[in-house]
Order: sequence, then structure tokens, then C-alpha cells
Amino acid sequence: MFNKKKQPPIKSLIADGSQIDGNFLFSDGLRVDGAVRGDVRAKPDQPSILVISETAAVVGEIHADHIIINGSVKGRSMPT
Repeated sequence: MFNKKKQPPIKSLIADGSQIDGNFLFSDGLRVDGAVRGDVRAKPDQPSILVISETAAVVGEIHADHIIINGSVKGRSMPT
């Protein structure tokens, strides 16, 4: 009935209490629980998922096929 694509696995984590200053490139899935000051981008040539948890804060653009935002994002959200 519904065409559901299988989501890629989350293989990377930016943990609560961590902060990254600069752009971050990932493949497959990424969960952000900490802080990122820079752009977060999935590799464009493969399926991706990005989860911004309720404890996360991102200041920059985020790019992924599937984006779930429960925390704070100050920047643009763009599907790849």
C-alpha cells in the first residue's frame, strides 16, 4: 500500500556534551545529541538519515535525504 524505503543505519554519533566546530560530512545515518557549529552534510551519492535529538543544537545548514529534528537548528534544512 505504501512505498516505504528502508532507512540506512545510524552509524555515527555526536554525543551529548561534545561540540564540533566546523563542517561535518557523514554517510548512512548520523545522530546528533551534542552541539555542532558548522554545516552537517550527508554524502549525496547514497541514502542518508540525520537525527537531531532533543539535547542537540546545530548552528549551520543540514543536508540529508531524511531529517528528523527534535532539538535546535539555526540554519537551513535541505533534503539532498
